Amino acid sequence: MLMAKNSEMSNLITRTTELAMSVTLTYIKPGDTVVDATCGTGQDTVVLARAVGSEGSVYAFDIQKSAHLLTEARLKSHGIANVHLVKQSFVSMSDHIPEKSAAAVVFNLGYLPGGDHSITTTADSTLAGLDVALRTIKPGGVVTVVMYDGHDEGAEEKQAVLEWAEALDQKKYHVAYVSLLNQKNHPPEILWITKK
Repeated sequence: MLMAKNSEMSNLITRTTELAMSVTLTYIKPGDTVVDATCGTGQDTVVLARAVGSEGSVYAFDIQKSAHLLTEARLKSHGIANVHLVKQSFVSMSDHIPEKSAAAVVFNLGYLPGGDHSITTTADSTLAGLDVALRTIKPGGVVTVVMYDGHDEGAEEKQAVLEWAEALDQKKYHVAYVSLLNQKNHPPEILWITKK
C-alpha cells in the first residue's frame, strides 16, 4: 500500500491499496503506535513509520523469514528505525502491544508478492487476528483490511471476514466496505472498522 506522490493521487479509486492507506493515515498522528499485521515487502511498514514519526512505534508482523528480510532492507534504505519486527503471526499481537493502545492496525491479506503462493493468510487465522486487532485499537482507532479473492483461499477468507464484520455490534463499531463492482479481474477490496 505504498502511497503515491501527491501529483499521482488524482485518481485513488483506481489504486485500491493506496486508497486503503490514504483513509488509514487520517487516523494516525505523530507519536502513535500502529500495527502492520502483515508486513510482506515492507511497503506499508514504511508508510506507517513515516506517519507516526520518530516518537511513534510500528509493530510489523509476518511469519515468513523472506518477508522480514525484505522489510528490513526497505526500512534500512529509508533510514527508518522506529519499527519492531515480530517474526510471529498477527494472532500474537496482544503479546506485544497493550489493549486499546494502537491508532491503527493494517492487514494486507493473501500471500507475499513474489513469494511462495502456498503460504497465505487463512480465514481462521485472520478472524482470530481481527478479534485481537479490535482489542488492540483505542477508541477512535481503525482496523484496515485489504482482501484478495482471486485465489481459492482468498475467496473463502474474504467471505468469512465480511460475515464477521457484518455481525459486529453497531453500538461499538462502524464498518465500511469498498468493492470495485465493475472490475472483473479480482481487484483488492477494502474493509475499515473503527471503534466508537
